[in-house]
Amino acid sequence: MSSPNPKYLQQEESLTLESKELISTLPRHNGWFDSTHLYLYRGFWYQPDHLQAVISCQNHFQPRHSDVFLATYPKCGTTWLKAIIFTILNRKHFPPASQNHPLLTTNPHQLVLSLEIDLYAANQLPTASASAASSSPSRRFFSTHMPHASLPLPDSQCKVVYACRNAKDTFVSLWHFMNKLRPQGAPEMDMETAFQMFCDGAVGYGPFWDHVLGYWRRSRKEPERVLFVRYEDMKEEAAVQVRRLAEFLECGFSAAEEEEGVVDRILDLTSFESMRGSEVNRVGRLGNGIENKHFFREGVVGDWKNCLSAQMAQKLDRIVEEKFAGTGLFI
Repeated sequence: MSSPNPKYLQQEESLTLESKELISTLPRHNGWFDSTHLYLYRGFWYQPDHLQAVISCQNHFQPRHSDVFLATYPKCGTTWLKAIIFTILNRKHFPPASQNHPLLTTNPHQLVLSLEIDLYAANQLPTASASAASSSPSRRFFSTHMPHASLPLPDSQCKVVYACRNAKDTFVSLWHFMNKLRPQGAPEMDMETAFQMFCDGAVGYGPFWDHVLGYWRRSRKEPERVLFVRYEDMKEEAAVQVRRLAEFLECGFSAAEEEEGVVDRILDLTSFESMRGSEVNRVGRLGNGIENKHFFREGVVGDWKNCLSAQMAQKLDRIVEEKFAGTGLFI
């Protein structure tokens, strides 16, 4: 007897009647998985369960001025940045050199919950315990893939870190990841089909460029509230970027911490190799059924060169150049 599909494949089973009525009125597109669809809502494409969660979040979430958010388009370094920011915020309570640090026994996606997917999925409001799971002792820390225009943060002083990545590497990472989530025995989605969907913007939380530009423009208008971080910069000058993150979050490193090498300890703890090698990230599984190991593939800059043809790379470069023209953004 075959096992039931994990939760991430049961996209429409838990929808409310209201949500089902809504999506029946929206443009739709074939999704990554067989017999699933994406729906276009206010300029962005969503899985049906994610769309319901976004709307529920908008209706019910009550931000606090001290809240911290990590916003990303999928596969732009979310797991890594969750680990780094969690460690920065919690370093007094959980010193990065501690043998009992939560990252040694818990996947970053369990320490830092997704605002819409983890807390508002299936139209469920977050409980006090669920919210606490993503909190530092004094500040709540959430992640989100929502576009900036959809964030329920009106007139809030929350801090938002937005991490972006080169479009070609983003697509390749997304393609590998989504194929790992396909039902057992199902063939992979061919790269050409997936590539065209990405170029058309018809992928979850897409179009990619509109997602990036929303946060880029906000970061230019309100740099004290939105920090724009490039994945490539994090890889090239990690220590500089960690200090930049801490300063933005108003918890910069003291002279004593610098002398003790706290920044280097954070980088050691949260390195790709360290996290991929930990037992919890090799054998564990999230509550939705996704295996932790799927979040740690390569993590290198320029991996697209091993997958994309020259024609595909040129096409995506042309689209990005056209979409970002005149914005001052280069990724």
